[in-house]
Amino acid sequence: MRAKVPDREGFAQRGGVNLHYEIYGDGPQTMVFLPPWCIVHSRVYKAQVPYFSERFRCITYDGRGNGKSDRPDDANAYSLANSVDDACVVMDATDAGKAILVGLSFGGLIACILAARHPDRVRAAILCGTLATIGPDYPYRSPRNFLAKREHFEGWDKFNREYWLTNYPDFADHFIRHIYPEPHSTKQIEDGVSWASGTTGTVLARTVEAGRIPPDFDVGDAMYRKIDCPVLAIHGDDDRIQPHARGQAVAERTGAEFVTIAGGGHNPLGRFPAKCNDLIVAFLDRRLGLPAPTPPAVRSTGGRKVLYLSSPIGLGHGRRDIAIARELRKLHPDMQIDWLAQDPVTRLLEANSERVHPLSSRLASESRHIELESGEHDLHCFQAIRRMDEVLIANFMRFQDAVVEGGYDLVVADEAWDVDHYWHEHPELKRARLAWLTDFVGYVPMPSGGSSEAFLTADYNAEMIGHVERHPSVRDRSIFVGNPDDIIPLGFGKDLPAMRDWVPKHFEFAGYVIGQHPSSFGPRPELRNRLGYRPDERVCLVAVGGSGVGFHLIKRILQSYPMVRARLPELRMLVIAGPRIDPSSLEAPGGVEVRRFVPDLDRHLAACDLALVQGGLTTCMELAAAGTPFLYFPLRNHFEQNFHVAHRLDRYGAGRRMDYAAVTPDSLADAMVEALAAPLASRPVEAGGAARAARMISEIL
Repeated sequence: MRAKVPDREGFAQRGGVNLHYEIYGDGPQTMVFLPPWCIVHSRVYKAQVPYFSERFRCITYDGRGNGKSDRPDDANAYSLANSVDDACVVMDATDAGKAILVGLSFGGLIACILAARHPDRVRAAILCGTLATIGPDYPYRSPRNFLAKREHFEGWDKFNREYWLTNYPDFADHFIRHIYPEPHSTKQIEDGVSWASGTTGTVLARTVEAGRIPPDFDVGDAMYRKIDCPVLAIHGDDDRIQPHARGQAVAERTGAEFVTIAGGGHNPLGRFPAKCNDLIVAFLDRRLGLPAPTPPAVRSTGGRKVLYLSSPIGLGHGRRDIAIARELRKLHPDMQIDWLAQDPVTRLLEANSERVHPLSSRLASESRHIELESGEHDLHCFQAIRRMDEVLIANFMRFQDAVVEGGYDLVVADEAWDVDHYWHEHPELKRARLAWLTDFVGYVPMPSGGSSEAFLTADYNAEMIGHVERHPSVRDRSIFVGNPDDIIPLGFGKDLPAMRDWVPKHFEFAGYVIGQHPSSFGPRPELRNRLGYRPDERVCLVAVGGSGVGFHLIKRILQSYPMVRARLPELRMLVIAGPRIDPSSLEAPGGVEVRRFVPDLDRHLAACDLALVQGGLTTCMELAAAGTPFLYFPLRNHFEQNFHVAHRLDRYGAGRRMDYAAVTPDSLADAMVEALAAPLASRPVEAGGAARAARMISEIL
């Protein structure tokens, strides 16, 4: 899912060639993102545009040869002069005026030419891994190598016209991998290879042939010295496409601020977006007087300030986080807690009179992304998280604005993966103490993913392990929501440690944290009466979380309801569909009540006679603590529900696991009747977890 969609898009035309552009935001200043070499298109800026378009009018366009723009047949169409004129035409068509230019690779050269030849169009230039006409080049880029005749092509011999025409996919894979030489760059490589499929070896060959056409203007040393606008040049010192020394040469001639990304490859904007975005923000403030955005004012109570982040994937996180917040206030009565959260968690917070930070409304929806990634009771959770990278960097940047401007003493992050990742990747960005909470550690490959998924999950686990071990002070307190026995007895991957060996060295254990332990709800008959349940009825509660992925499970349960009702006439079914499922779309039979949301779901879970749920940990553990019989249906391909959650429920002897793919309405009806007739006796779930977690957090204040 895109973190932001364009407000407007269209085509600029020049010489019969259509150039597709997109416009985001409506700020008073304009940023134009210039296309790099057409092996990729404008989506290469996906980590910048959603954030900067909150304060600028951002324009992107696909260069000729890729994306939604045309692919001319004539090599002359790809000349440098045509690329410069394309930029001018797009800027005119979009009323860009005097703009801030951002140029990656070839786009950096275009930015420099525009700044030198059209200073009235350029307010500042930001260059990343810039291609240049000065400074050293790599030998593989020589005409001799490009035109050489060979029987075998290894390594950079693949930078060759003949090879592009006969085996372009392999060259594209080779080239993109060398754009990202940094470890743990699998997602960036995957994106780049996908974007490279939008063009052909023939088109790329035309761009090289067009490079021999000299423009009718100077692009040598003197051109760079003419540039007098502010310039920021960012360059990785392991750039294998454009040498680091080239970026230095450009910076020397233009008087640019030059930033070296240690260990960085050709595209730091994509590989280290949090750092680069921060550099750009500081540059614009320092050189143009355009300060970082100031979040809406948050009223201060005068006490210690806490910014609390609660995962939006399932409301269980919100219930347990509210419980921890209440315990924190007992220890620090003057504490101010602001919540940076998303729907549907914000509904729960508001129902509990918690204060939601105004920037919450600007967050890209993670639950919507999860919904779009899901199929029929199927969510490949690991891959969905990988593909959420654009959403996560956009939300991290908004979080960073909130924490920097808000002057918070502490950030409490309940599985806010973006904060943990980017603060570890760039510890200098950390602006407050961090208490990190999670109820699982480690990605686990699904068997259906084969060796490829085993490699990817191990790579992500290795990155996390490396982050924590290199920068142990980023997390001021790491809290595992559970006990050591709740860690699954698996390894993090090939050549990586066992989870049960590594996790206890880096986490403290709070025991399980329940929003409010059912033992505090009072006698069950009184609780049922308060919720409107009659003594003579048996209540089956269906709760499937806050996203739309539960639709198919609800439909299957509703097919079973008449069969169960025929055997148990006293049965009443209450379906909590979540805010993203339209109750009318379920076509519920008579006798079934459907609600979108209840703020006191934990009490309904404790009061009902049977619950049917997905495999979410919090809901299942609330049921276990209440002693309520339940059937749970782990989502297909959801590693957390199928491994981490299932292991914990087995340890407590709670719930009966069901296979959605195998269950029929008849067999489900039988299972419901059996569960009501002979409920399992699960182990008791400890109380006091919220208070223990609050004490741990309080210690770092």
